[in-house]
Amino acid sequence: MTDAYSTLQISLSNGVAYVVIDNPPLNLLDATLMEDLDRFADAMSGDRDIRVIVFDSADPDFFVAHGDMTTADDPAAFAALTVAPGQDQSLNPMMRLHERIRSLPQLTIAKLRGLARGGGAELLSAMDMRFASLERAGMAQMECRLGIIPGAGGTAYLPGLVGRARALEIILGGQLVDAATAERIGWVNRALPDTELDHVVDTLAARIAALPPGVVRAATEAVDTAAASTTHGLRKADELLSGLFGEPAATRLAKAALAAGAHTRAGERRLEALVDDIT
Repeated sequence: MTDAYSTLQISLSNGVAYVVIDNPPLNLLDATLMEDLDRFADAMSGDRDIRVIVFDSADPDFFVAHGDMTTADDPAAFAALTVAPGQDQSLNPMMRLHERIRSLPQLTIAKLRGLARGGGAELLSAMDMRFASLERAGMAQMECRLGIIPGAGGTAYLPGLVGRARALEIILGGQLVDAATAERIGWVNRALPDTELDHVVDTLAARIAALPPGVVRAATEAVDTAAASTTHGLRKADELLSGLFGEPAATRLAKAALAAGAHTRAGERRLEALVDDIT
């Protein structure tokens, strides 16, 4: 797999796939990168051994700069790109690609240590989590300043992340949003000192990948269902919870927690550490 892509560097470790975007000179979201991301998503869609995907960039200045502006010269050729054929074909290729990434069975996490505008920001917004470098990261949807609107999912993804009013501010204002502001409004999970970014994300990815089988997908599905309807979300969570209770891991881990001191005053004071010790 690691040699199969011209714009992606991929390594696998303990249930985590690390994907480094490397499409010089600017990491543009062009046809080549789109096709590589689509083929990678296809490879991951049926991989049960990989539970988390971490996206990073080989360029410290740009995560993905933005979409390839030369597509405006030949919109028919852009529309004819065959990426993400399993997605709604009434959507444009970038939308289909981002929806494919958004619907991957793995939990997706981005490390943002540079700039991401337009389609690059929309690629980030399609992922499950985003962590940004305080010193280096910035995001923007600048399309309206160029006479169009975000065309790769930004108008659909941003309201759920930052709310309607802030989504309109980002889209219509077209200004660069720094990492601290992106964290405050919910566009990224956390803005971290650059020296801490790798450790925080890699530790989180490893913790998630080590969860018992089925847990990551169940938690994600329950949260996504609740985002559309609290009532449906509760019902879906109850259904998924019942299934997980029937798995051997749930019984084994509950017994191990009790044996380690859960339900005691001393154990409950350090419950997170206690659980880490038994998993």
